[in-house]
Amino acid sequence: MGEHGLPLMGSGDWNDGMNLVGERGKGESVWLGFFLYEVLTRFAEVARGHGDSPFAEHCQWEAARVRQHIEQNGWDGAWYRRAYFDDGSPLGSADNPECRIDSIAQSWSVLSGAGDAGRSRMSMAAVDQRLVHRDHALIQLLDPPFDKSNLNPGYIKGYVPGVRENGGQYTHAAIWAAMAFAALGDSGRAWELLAMINPVNHAASPAAVADYCVEPYVVAADVYALAPHIGRGGWTWYTGSAGWMYRLIVESLLGLRLEVDKLRFAPCLPADWQEFKVHYRYRETVYHIAVLQTVAAPAGMTVTVDGMERADHAIPLVDGRQEHQAEVRIHVAPSQSTATWEHQTALG
Repeated sequence: MGEHGLPLMGSGDWNDGMNLVGERGKGESVWLGFFLYEVLTRFAEVARGHGDSPFAEHCQWEAARVRQHIEQNGWDGAWYRRAYFDDGSPLGSADNPECRIDSIAQSWSVLSGAGDAGRSRMSMAAVDQRLVHRDHALIQLLDPPFDKSNLNPGYIKGYVPGVRENGGQYTHAAIWAAMAFAALGDSGRAWELLAMINPVNHAASPAAVADYCVEPYVVAADVYALAPHIGRGGWTWYTGSAGWMYRLIVESLLGLRLEVDKLRFAPCLPADWQEFKVHYRYRETVYHIAVLQTVAAPAGMTVTVDGMERADHAIPLVDGRQEHQAEVRIHVAPSQSTATWEHQTALG
């Protein structure tokens, strides 16, 4: 940990292009603090499952400590900072001439659960206002790009402004933003961001094809964000972003949760979706699952498997080599219902 109580950044964290932020061993990463909180929290469960209560408690104590330091030293006033340089100056601050805001610190304040609830909502509103560009259907990683200031975070500055990590859309991070909005229950923005990221939608017209310039049937790692190349895809067949997009759709939006030998559903659906079906194969057994959404009070959920209601709201997975029919019925209170959403466009 550094002097702000945050993890040392070294020669890069998730963004290896920021390889000079902590090259002298003092720079710290706010984002890595959120990520560390997530790892510690999850590993506490692993330790507890192995009967190692002392280490589980140690993980929880460290997680609480890093969370406290993030709130004390990572908040910039309207969003979370990205990092601190070796000399203690902030990165991702409103006072910076470049990289005033970086999306991943905001998204992971939500995804990790470490961010203050009110601050996380404020920071995601800043992402929506400053980094989501609906006119060009792209989501910047950071803004403004590094260019002419004295800030020198590393080789990220060697990229043309608006390209790749230097202020372009880095799809990996754009997906995290959509997942964060889904985690906040903002289905409208979550599905809207999916529609922007979905490569199929970048081939909806000849003009869109001419702008995008790459294959519309695979995920691009990046999309350029500044003229004269706005909307052009970078390198494609990027498996990292493809894997996260799969998780965004299946887990964050359709709400599928696998818990060892059980399935649960916690979907974040558009208000006008009434039903979808999942055919889930567990080893040599197939479960045909219908998920239905109705607006009704009181809010709640019922789960039935082969006609029998499940009190635990879970679908047990048993490899009996027989097909099963399951129904998940979700009642959404009228006050929770949002405006209708063009989900057909989002899914392409």
